[in-house]
Amino acid sequence: MATADRVRPVLAEAVASSQVVLEEVTVTPAGKRRVVRVLIDRDLGEVEVVTAPVAPLTLDEIADVTRVVEAALDSSDVMGQQPYTLEVSSPGVARPLTEPRHYQRNVGRLVTLHGPGGETTGRLVRADRSTVTLDLPPTKASPGRQETFPYGDVDRALVQVEFARPDESKES
Repeated sequence: MATADRVRPVLAEAVASSQVVLEEVTVTPAGKRRVVRVLIDRDLGEVEVVTAPVAPLTLDEIADVTRVVEAALDSSDVMGQQPYTLEVSSPGVARPLTEPRHYQRNVGRLVTLHGPGGETTGRLVRADRSTVTLDLPPTKASPGRQETFPYGDVDRALVQVEFARPDESKES
């Protein structure tokens, strides 16, 4: 029986030359088939600091990686003879930010950080290998400011869904 631990190395090798990073691989039974779910995201390489939004993967890029992943699974014996369904996608905004690269890929978005000091929500304006900087809006008690947090002080971080960003131009 194929497991994610057996499938992951095959897929990691297959996408190694792509401009993506393999985020997650799961294999779950679904009747007589199995579902192989693969999450990928744009590989930023060895970038130290990100201060501008990173373009998300396009549907064409995901389709290209899907073909590579499918070929790798079909040419290896890791899946055995049992049929499977392949799903390749990028992680959605609901994915918690757990690695520096997750923060780097979300520069420009509204983020809520949870830590020992409580909850802080602001626009992610800078992410490097050890810290994240948020642009905090003004409140009655304090003016707007930027605050930097070491990743070690962040217990949990989530991207907030925004339907209309305040800096988007309005079409008439």
